[in-house]
Amino acid sequence: MKKNANILTAVISILILPFAAESFAQKGMGWKGSGGWGMGTAYGKMYNLSTVETISGEVVSVDKITPAKGMSYGIHMTVKTDKETISVHMGPGWFIENQDIKIEPKDKVEVKGSRITFESKPALVAAEVKKGDEILKLRDDNGFPAWSGWRRR
Repeated sequence: MKKNANILTAVISILILPFAAESFAQKGMGWKGSGGWGMGTAYGKMYNLSTVETISGEVVSVDKITPAKGMSYGIHMTVKTDKETISVHMGPGWFIENQDIKIEPKDKVEVKGSRITFESKPALVAAEVKKGDEILKLRDDNGFPAWSGWRRR
């Protein structure tokens, strides 16, 4: 009888565990698809190939922001250049925080991105962040986000 109970427990675990894990990921972790960071969203459409430029400067701060209602938080940095101090929007927190390169205050960086106006202030939506010999690739040459790559397959 005990052997049958162990087999039943194993079968139930195999059948239920994937659903429990998925439920935890969706509810417990707050994940809902791209978290509002997809190309089709109003925020995603702000990246404009015709306004791409490269800036260099020092990171003043790295912060978590929620760019629009209903989005998951994103990672944003403030960069001080010779000409200005500008906000740089990097991408969703769940993506940025799982990269090998870590950006911190006082880091010297070079940022390639699309210049936009966000909340009535100049900002960059980053495509690439270089820190020394390391490169954090956030978008391809067409502005397609690296975190959306799985949808292209």
